Amino acid sequence: VDKDALDTQVKDRKIQEAAEKARNEELANEMKQNDKIMCMLEERQKNDIRNINKAITEFQKNFQKPETRREFDLSDPQALKKDKPARLSDDDPRCTVSGLQKFMGEDLNYDQRMKFQKEQLREWSLQQQREWKNALADQKFADDLYDKNRIALDQKTMEQQQKEEENRRAVCAATKDFNRTQAAELAERKKLEKYQKMKDDMDEISSLLQGDLLSENPEQAVSSFGRHRVITDRWKGMNQDQLMAIRYSQQQQVLEKLRLKEEERQRDAEWDRQSIQVARAQLVLERHQQQQNQERRRALDNINAELSQEQKSKNIYLKEEAYSNFPTNQYYAQFNTTSR
Repeated sequence: VDKDALDTQVKDRKIQEAAEKARNEELANEMKQNDKIMCMLEERQKNDIRNINKAITEFQKNFQKPETRREFDLSDPQALKKDKPARLSDDDPRCTVSGLQKFMGEDLNYDQRMKFQKEQLREWSLQQQREWKNALADQKFADDLYDKNRIALDQKTMEQQQKEEENRRAVCAATKDFNRTQAAELAERKKLEKYQKMKDDMDEISSLLQGDLLSENPEQAVSSFGRHRVITDRWKGMNQDQLMAIRYSQQQQVLEKLRLKEEERQRDAEWDRQSIQVARAQLVLERHQQQQNQERRRALDNINAELSQEQKSKNIYLKEEAYSNFPTNQYYAQFNTTSR
């Protein structure tokens, strides 16, 4: 049994189990962190929904009262108490046209009624303003409370994340120390294995050098079937004639290779000569083209100079024409200044 190999397998198995255990612990901690964050988010969502419902209820209570509805008189529980007698005065709104109790323009309480209605509208407007200010104050208080709760929750979340980060760093540091220890043990084991292998190789080399296998005696390669035959696993080399034949063949190969190199050098020289000729011809052509371009440029510059001289002459002529009419121009300039 190879005890070292079994110990290595056991250590590798322990390393894998430790790494898997650390990875499982990290996943478990991360799942706990995610569960905590999910609970916090659900709690925040519940608080938001509760605050929204509360704000809606407060808004309906303050700004959507049943008394402000247009159809409230149809379902008013105090309708009978608020109901009036059959007739109060001539300006009773229940007195219809068919009753002949009131005619257009015969309203005796018009001024008092309009004054009362204006006062009532003013009171309603002031009341709505007060209710609106109270609602805004309540909403601002609720928003401030919500912001404080949210900031506190975010702070708790950040603290929890910092703790998890510290735990993760501690696990990573422990894992690094464990891996460093295992690497040191593995290096020491490899060093011992290398030393043992070197020792075994030296022993094998010494055994081969001292044995008959590497002996240079050509007689041990002679076969019992004749001297023209050899034993292949004991043959130690060729004789001088065979070596001379091989050397002659090698010399012929060297001469052939030199001849091929000389031919290739001549071909390269011819190719370089042709390339130089082509480059020279191209250079001459480029210089000829440059000279033609320079000549065309000089001709174009001369034409431009002539045109510029003609333009200057024309401008001078126009200025002289303008100065010849100077009194008229001065009169027009004075007239324009007076108009301004």
